[in-house]
Amino acid sequence: MPPQQPDSAGDPAPPDGGTAPPRAGRAKNVLVRGASAAGVRTGRVVHGTGRRIRRATSAEGAGESGLAKLIELHALNSFGDMLITIALASTIFFSVPTGEARGRVALYLLITMAPFALLAPVIGPLLDRLPQGRRSAIAIAMLARAVLAWTMAGSISGGGLALYPEALGVLVASKAYGVVRSVVVPRLLPPQLSLVKANSRVTLAGLLATMVAAGVGGLLHLAGPGWPLRGAFLVFVVGTLMAFHLPHKVDSAKGEQRAVLHADEHGPKRSRARLRAVGPSVILALRGVSGLRGLVGFLVMFLAFLIRNDPVGGLPSTAALGVVAASAGVGNALGSVLGSWLRTRGSEATVTAMLLLAALAAGAAALWYSLVTVAVFAAASGMAASLGKLALDALIQRDVPESVRTSAFARSETILQLCWVAGGVVGISMPLNPTLGLATAAGAMGLMLLWTLRSLFKVGLRGPAARPRVA
Repeated sequence: MPPQQPDSAGDPAPPDGGTAPPRAGRAKNVLVRGASAAGVRTGRVVHGTGRRIRRATSAEGAGESGLAKLIELHALNSFGDMLITIALASTIFFSVPTGEARGRVALYLLITMAPFALLAPVIGPLLDRLPQGRRSAIAIAMLARAVLAWTMAGSISGGGLALYPEALGVLVASKAYGVVRSVVVPRLLPPQLSLVKANSRVTLAGLLATMVAAGVGGLLHLAGPGWPLRGAFLVFVVGTLMAFHLPHKVDSAKGEQRAVLHADEHGPKRSRARLRAVGPSVILALRGVSGLRGLVGFLVMFLAFLIRNDPVGGLPSTAALGVVAASAGVGNALGSVLGSWLRTRGSEATVTAMLLLAALAAGAAALWYSLVTVAVFAAASGMAASLGKLALDALIQRDVPESVRTSAFARSETILQLCWVAGGVVGISMPLNPTLGLATAAGAMGLMLLWTLRSLFKVGLRGPAARPRVA
């Protein structure tokens, strides 16, 4: 029997004398096997990455206390908020000429932030009265944004007025979540972690998620302006479910009372013993951090239009804005990292130093306006606001009685949100003159620094303070 001859491709004929499989079939099998192997490798990478993330969030007792679940939930919240921000920015800011965009953003501030300024003072007292519903409050804030994101996906392409009330709902829900989160962190604090370190870990997770979401949102936007919002819908639906997986102690109000944000420990007797002062150091820090938070709101609005109207450093406006935004993000992350090393003994000095840093950076940017100085100013402002907030948290933990600490966090966070709104209003109202705007920021920080120094000399650099007396 003659030996089998190879076919034209050099492959041996089948031993049973049948016909060889077509070349296309063999190629398809190779592709299937390659895709299967790639899928297995991708699955292993994803699984390994998830395992490493869970190990990082659960370190130092955070897994046992439930703080890890809040860290992951906050990362998801930041991811969804960033997707919505990208969708709104592409419609309100980048899609129209500068003059029209400024009018749109001013309208956005008026319709979304002004009502929130009226609603924000209600959030803290409401949480005082409904402490058992914190998980539900977080879930409602997530679900509301999921519904609104899906609704906005259908109306964002036109950029009409219907978009603004929807954006109002998203903003109020986001800020309400921020206030509730600040209340929840102390309830989940493991013994191994200080409150400052726990808050810095939560903040850093949010920043990392925001950076990832910026890339994902940009890719989704290529498919259409509504796709980042559809992505946000899915994110917030998952967040709604995750909120109910937080530990039940989040809803516990055992031993909690209300705080009063004033420093008078010797005022007239109050009829209700649960009203307590928070101490002069906390008031000092709250004033300083409020100024820093207002500065951030000012920069977001003022620099965005300034750079778009007159690009700096010879770069296109989008690239220059990207550099400044990245610098602010790096500064914010650096502040969160430094906050994990913060000691409560020098928190008053930390807030004062951050005001000095912001004032010097603003002055340098006003005198030598360039891309470098503006980027340094953005980084310094981000770091100052982040580290200052962590110093404020440390003082609340140090000086405020545990029974009113949760309430103090809620009320201070509400005040800081309002200051961001006020700074944004000033930023959108200023003429687009870099020297005038940045000098105004430097002057405001200088005045806040002097006020803080005056209070600092009265308070003194103290160690752990005596607890404020019951009023």
